[in-house]
Amino acid sequence: MLAWKGRAHINGREFMLSRWLIVLGALWIWPLRAQTEASRLDAPAPQASPASEPAPTVPKRVVVIPVRDEIASPVLYILRRGLKEAIEQKADVVVLDMKTPGGALDVTFDIMEALAKFPGETVTFVNNEAMSAGAFISAMTGEIWFAPDGIIGAAAPVSSTGQDVDATMKLKITSYLKARLRAISEGKGYRGQVISAMVDADYELKIGDTVLKAKGELLSLTASEAGKTYGEPAQALLAAGTAKSVDALLEKKFGAGGFTVKRLEITWSERLAVVLNRLSPMLLGLGLLALFIEFKTPGFGIFGIVGIVCLGVVFIGSYVAGFSGHEPVLVFSLGLVLVAVELFFFPGVAIVAVAGLGLMLGSLVWAMADLWPGVPINVAWSGDVFAEPIQNLGLGLLIAGGLGLALAKFLPSGWVWDRLVVGSVVGGAAQVAGGAPEAAGGVAALIGQHGVAATALRPGGQVEIAGRRYEATVAVGAIDAGAAVVVCGRSDFGLVVEKADV
Repeated sequence: MLAWKGRAHINGREFMLSRWLIVLGALWIWPLRAQTEASRLDAPAPQASPASEPAPTVPKRVVVIPVRDEIASPVLYILRRGLKEAIEQKADVVVLDMKTPGGALDVTFDIMEALAKFPGETVTFVNNEAMSAGAFISAMTGEIWFAPDGIIGAAAPVSSTGQDVDATMKLKITSYLKARLRAISEGKGYRGQVISAMVDADYELKIGDTVLKAKGELLSLTASEAGKTYGEPAQALLAAGTAKSVDALLEKKFGAGGFTVKRLEITWSERLAVVLNRLSPMLLGLGLLALFIEFKTPGFGIFGIVGIVCLGVVFIGSYVAGFSGHEPVLVFSLGLVLVAVELFFFPGVAIVAVAGLGLMLGSLVWAMADLWPGVPINVAWSGDVFAEPIQNLGLGLLIAGGLGLALAKFLPSGWVWDRLVVGSVVGGAAQVAGGAPEAAGGVAALIGQHGVAATALRPGGQVEIAGRRYEATVAVGAIDAGAAVVVCGRSDFGLVVEKADV
């Protein structure tokens, strides 16, 4: 009973406490509710929001690349450079402004591969001729537009001299081209059939009951013929439209003011780059040899200038060809600075020079590699992108070594060496390469004599012995100006000294 009564007593207290909490809560909430209601009543009535206006259209970024005259390396260079810039700048459309009678098949394939790497929209404007190789390149783009007087066609493969190729070889090339054109023309209406009729004289182009090209001839089309429609539903044979100019084409596609245009032009630099890139191994060899000789001789002179110019030409040729930007030049400059720091300030610290040399050689390979924005380095390596640059660098090193051996063996005994090595600078009797035998004997007599470092030797500089100055290098380390030195040997470029014990 006690337990039951106690429980009942506790329940009564809980009941009373709950009632008081309810009352207090109501007293606290009521003014807040009243205030909220008043605020709601005083607030202005919501107005219907106006219909949302359409967001302004962002103008399409368009890059126009000329395809002019013969399809050759200059066209490839400017197109490759233009496509890479378009990718980096996130351009929306690339337009090929085409007027070409055709050209080299290998360059055409390179151009087609380059176009395939652009992720945006591609358009060809036949202005007003796209024959042979031009037809192949046009087939690679998303749309083909025509000037009113534009023509396209006659794309049979011929030799570089314009003559027909061997029948067997022609059959193989034609078969390959048709297969490739079918692959790139899938989903583009009649394009694959039309281009095949331009390549193969034995191909009959027939749509429905209409024969557009009989066997035994190559197909060529005018702008109006390319724009005719066939089939159900009706589709244009080849042309996406006609326009008087590139700007008119873009206005039809995107509207007036709906685009911004950047135009590239082929200049003399692209044509010069063709020659420079063919000479890259020779320029590499001369440049590396000249820099090596410059580092082995005191001061800075003609060898350093020649080396920098030769390698600079390699970088310029690679940039114009669309291989690289300015980054490899910066890496090469950093490597050159590291090598100079090791030679002049910390001689004997081989790791600095090795790192600098690695950066220099690596930047040369980088400059000649056809790298594309956004392509991982492992993908580029697996695609043999670095094969030719490494081959060119290896050939350049062989040329540098061969020329170096030739200089050491032949030039010291002739008049050329006397002009390359400035033997008269600051009492340069120590420079005996190619000199008279008595000069060598006089320099040999200096071995063991003491003198003073007239300039800092890091490692090269000048020393003064018996009131006369000589070019000299220190074998190990560096020597400050004014320090006592002793001659311990000689080389073809000067005396070899070391710090004397005072």
